[in-house]
Amino acid sequence: MVTVDKVDISSKSQVNDFVMFHYKLYQNCPQWVPPFIDDIKTTMNPNKHPFYEHSDAEFFVARRNGEIVGRIAAMEIKPYNKYHGTNQAAFNYFDTIDDQEVANALFERIFDWSRKRGLDMLVGPKGFTAFDGYGIQVEGFQFRQMMIMMNYNYDYYPKLVGNLGFEKEVDFVSDYIAREDLHLPDRVHEIARRVLERGRFKVIRFKNKNHMLTWAIPLGEAYNKTFVNNWEYYPLSSNEINFMVKNLMTVLDYRLVKLITYNDVIVGFLLGFPDISASLQRQKGRITPWGVIDYMLDMKRTDTISLNGMGILPEYQGLGGNALLYSEMEKTALDFHQFKHAELTNVAETTKQMRADLKNVGGVEYKNHRVFHRKI
Repeated sequence: MVTVDKVDISSKSQVNDFVMFHYKLYQNCPQWVPPFIDDIKTTMNPNKHPFYEHSDAEFFVARRNGEIVGRIAAMEIKPYNKYHGTNQAAFNYFDTIDDQEVANALFERIFDWSRKRGLDMLVGPKGFTAFDGYGIQVEGFQFRQMMIMMNYNYDYYPKLVGNLGFEKEVDFVSDYIAREDLHLPDRVHEIARRVLERGRFKVIRFKNKNHMLTWAIPLGEAYNKTFVNNWEYYPLSSNEINFMVKNLMTVLDYRLVKLITYNDVIVGFLLGFPDISASLQRQKGRITPWGVIDYMLDMKRTDTISLNGMGILPEYQGLGGNALLYSEMEKTALDFHQFKHAELTNVAETTKQMRADLKNVGGVEYKNHRVFHRKI
């Protein structure tokens, strides 16, 4: 018999059991990259995470004969519902053994939780921040997860949620580009050159990390505006922007960050991340002095870059901003001879122009993460 219990988030042992089940389930999976243990615990702490300033979440574990066999989180993201005029619940942290009974029990608990709040649709997986990633992986299981910017799951997950009546909401596709295949048409570089010549568009490059930090808050505000037309968008609070930027600044390499301004106001950006998945796997979700050294060394020796965070405000795309963004993307990838491979991570299928552009510059879709929905 499967039972489902609510996690008491004031209990360190219960929080630890919820978090560490994921590590136990995937400990022998070579494609999985463990998230930072402390980051997941922060997500579960209303005193530390800005999500709880406006929204609610609760966490549940499924047990059989006293052993944890699954987990899930239920969320009501109130700013999303208000902005989009929806009445949705969301789920995240869905992990389970390959057992339909366990999946059924977890989701029945979430359905009940949602109905009691007057919500009529369940959508997910969704993250607690914009950089948590979205969806259950449905394609590309043979490839390693790109750091902790997306999730990895076993191939039985889509079957379990499909059997419960969930249907596709939206896909997030990741593209692979080999260095030798990344070639923009000459006309794109020519358009970029011309818009820079006119003087209204500028590209901000950073001299060092301190220089980048002076632009941190404007970058966060620009991020909040740039994806206003995306499926997942809702307005972030100032504390959420600060939280996101603080986390980003600890891992960003200033040489791989570029801002695009128009009349000296940020209208676009490009964020590149050296792929340190190997060191994340070695450190098993923990942050230690040796681990920090390992991460830093991995940044210098990895041959793969993730471009996860590139966009330009819609009103500037037709003014040459798109050409400038892609021109700078190519330069970022090619100017660093360290990188032989690039991944464009988690591109929403609703951004049709970007997906078409990525194919035109040599991108091959090789991973797919699907967000599901079901009426309740």
